Amino acid sequence: MSAALHHQLSLASSAALSASDHDLAFHLQLTEAIQASLPSNAAAPAPPEEPSDASCALEIHAADLARAEHDRRDAQACRAYHARAAASVRACRAYHARAAASVRVAAHDALFARDLAAIPEDRWAHDGDYFERPLPLEGGGALFRVLFKGMASREVVGPRDRDPGVGVLAVAICGPRGEVVLRIHKPVQAQAQQGRMMLEAMALVEGLNAALALGIRTLNVLTDNKPLHNHMSGIWRPRQKRLVDLINEAFSTKQKFEQCEILCVARTQVNYVTKLATDSLHTQIAKAAVVSAGKEKKENCTICLEDTDVSKIHAVEGCAHRFCFSCMKERVKVKLLHGMLPACPQDGCTTKLNCGGFKDVPISTRIREAQIPPTHKIYCPYPKCSALMSMRELIHPMQASSSKYTLVDAATLRKCVKCSGSFCISCKVPWHHQMTCYDYKRRYPHARLEDAYLQNLARQRLWRQCIRCKHMIELAEGCYHMTCVCGYEFCYTCGKEWKEKKATCSFEGCAHRFCFSCMKERVKVKLLHGMLPACPQDGCTTKLNCGGFKDVPISTMTCYDYKRRYPHARLEDAYLQNLARQRLWRQCIRCKHMIELAE
Repeated sequence: MSAALHHQLSLASSAALSASDHDLAFHLQLTEAIQASLPSNAAAPAPPEEPSDASCALEIHAADLARAEHDRRDAQACRAYHARAAASVRACRAYHARAAASVRVAAHDALFARDLAAIPEDRWAHDGDYFERPLPLEGGGALFRVLFKGMASREVVGPRDRDPGVGVLAVAICGPRGEVVLRIHKPVQAQAQQGRMMLEAMALVEGLNAALALGIRTLNVLTDNKPLHNHMSGIWRPRQKRLVDLINEAFSTKQKFEQCEILCVARTQVNYVTKLATDSLHTQIAKAAVVSAGKEKKENCTICLEDTDVSKIHAVEGCAHRFCFSCMKERVKVKLLHGMLPACPQDGCTTKLNCGGFKDVPISTRIREAQIPPTHKIYCPYPKCSALMSMRELIHPMQASSSKYTLVDAATLRKCVKCSGSFCISCKVPWHHQMTCYDYKRRYPHARLEDAYLQNLARQRLWRQCIRCKHMIELAEGCYHMTCVCGYEFCYTCGKEWKEKKATCSFEGCAHRFCFSCMKERVKVKLLHGMLPACPQDGCTTKLNCGGFKDVPISTMTCYDYKRRYPHARLEDAYLQNLARQRLWRQCIRCKHMIELAE
């Protein structure tokens, strides 16, 4: 550096001397030119003349020109001097850059040689080809630092304290001047904790992803965990599958940076992130303690087996059994959909529920239905009313003083308590004036078209109708013992009543009893072999009456019984009969043709 400065001073002094020489030569030439321009007299010098205004102006102009030329030459000399000084500074900077690069390469080589010397011979023979330390790139931008720490609660709790089993991941990204750019501290799930090494690897992946999201291209990753550094350097190879996945993920993320080096440093250099992880871990332990204390105020529901807050537990009035509101609400809805009043879910408890707390449950209608016996329950046949009534509530028109009905109508004529519409209590239809119930049912076997649809659909789907309340019942799965919503128990195959948990139906001719599934299979096998099925009892020859097996192609029903049971065997016949009644058509008795009187 001193030699370069001496060289610059010598150049500056020589430039100053040359500038003074040029000025002296310029003044001498100017003096000679002035003297040569004056007239000379060899004989005797003429008396001096007084200068005129023009000559004075010329002299002043010449002096100005001389000064301007002098300034120009000074400026040129100054620019040349500055150019030479800038060139010398650039040369000095280049020299220092080369020296710094050589020092950086020497330091990297020394560090790499030290790491190589520290590797044992057995590891060198096994992993020596995978060990590398790339030289940091030049001009790659500012170098950031990433500090990370994974910590479990068992590292900070005392030996007598309860370990809540929580963990945290802490990451700090520092800028080139040491300022903290980003801080991350978040808890991890309990099932993800599989040792300190696992938490450290998770924190490393979190730090690399955060740096990549910030757009950082060059960074150093600092850690005080030597085993993790050995894994990332390729010296060790992990064996646990979860750890292998995390190390591979860290490697793949590391390759996305222009420069990324993982360094193993002393614990004091990562104190900041260690304190960050410790503080976050204490916070999580405090939250876990609060949650653990709150669990004492919860109660287990015996239906869903979930711990529920005490404020969300419903106590059944009358028996004090306790269940959560969600389970109770679902039970009430299901029972009401099946037409039954909900009772306490406790096994063996028959206490009826007071559903006043369930505001959105339509229980008033179900309570009203449950209060009326099935044999006394009746609905208004008018579609716009359909009010639910009891037989005792119906209005008897014959009791009115100005009744227009006769005594014959008194047996079946009733009025709705809501719409006051007259209807037949036997036929369950609006009142058929001047027509007996027998004539009406004979003329209109299906008073409404919907009844015909329902009957045909029931025959197709093999549904059964409860004898007591007339509800349609479908057997989806299970045994043939059916219990209607009204409480009536019957056999789904033949429709006979089920008394005292026993079926009253049996085969004609003998009283041998078998389950329906076995009998059904036996009947099918016999029919496939072209034989009429008989009683399965050994030695019994009673032929089976298979009317109860609806899906078996055999019948012993007479024509009279069939027509009585199925007045319209086909759905089209029901359509035609209803249309004939509406259009007043007549049917020929001999050929059964429909005839219409046009005019």
